[in-house]
Amino acid sequence: MSALQLTRPLAIIDLETTGTNVATDRIIEIAIIKVMPDRSVLRKVKRINPGMPIPAATTAIHGITDEDVKDAPLFKQVANEMRQFLEHCDIAGYNSNRFDIPMLVEEFLRVDLTFDISNRRFVDVQKIFHLMEKRTLSAAYKFYCDKDLENAHSAEADALATFEILEAQLVRYESQLKPDMDALAAFTKEDDYVDFARRIVMQNGVEMFNFGKYKGRPVRDVLKVEPQYYDWMMKADFPLNTKQKLTEIYTSMMLKKL
Repeated sequence: MSALQLTRPLAIIDLETTGTNVATDRIIEIAIIKVMPDRSVLRKVKRINPGMPIPAATTAIHGITDEDVKDAPLFKQVANEMRQFLEHCDIAGYNSNRFDIPMLVEEFLRVDLTFDISNRRFVDVQKIFHLMEKRTLSAAYKFYCDKDLENAHSAEADALATFEILEAQLVRYESQLKPDMDALAAFTKEDDYVDFARRIVMQNGVEMFNFGKYKGRPVRDVLKVEPQYYDWMMKADFPLNTKQKLTEIYTSMMLKKL
């Protein structure tokens, strides 16, 4: 049996939100299950007032209403606590590379806090599942753990189930998956992207636009001939993380002209 080998804490995160748009939606519940190298477990679960109405269609999925969060803290009131809890942690989740981590980083940026991702390893349990079997969280839980997922779309239940699935995957694919974070992060790694929304990707060391009329064009080439495109993107409804990365590229171009 392969048990996950941890050299530092692994934080399994799950978010419930007002919707799926990283740029405009907000977190309303966050669960972090922090598994230490000695296998002890720390938990942090918070309801958060999103500062905006929760759509009825979203409430129908996770059951959280405006009334449930009206007295909860705003994200800015718990941001430092969350960031400290995640310090020195690798991060895992279910669809976390494409949703939970980008959404969390976006919330930190909204309150002027940076969340350093440069020395972290990310493992997306959904990516392992889709690469191996191709299904959903409840189906994955049934498939790997032979149990029905109670309280699906409760952030804490989903996060706990995610960790159980990860460990079950290591057993099922013992000959194919190594039970260490470097191997799992490499196995679930997405395409090389610059921003979490994947509006800008890296190809052969060059930042390329990955959307719109300039898709497939180098960002720097576009900004040289059409600098107003930068202004348009900064005013448009793109995630803050996308704007931050675009500004870093634009600033480096300007500095080279000096």
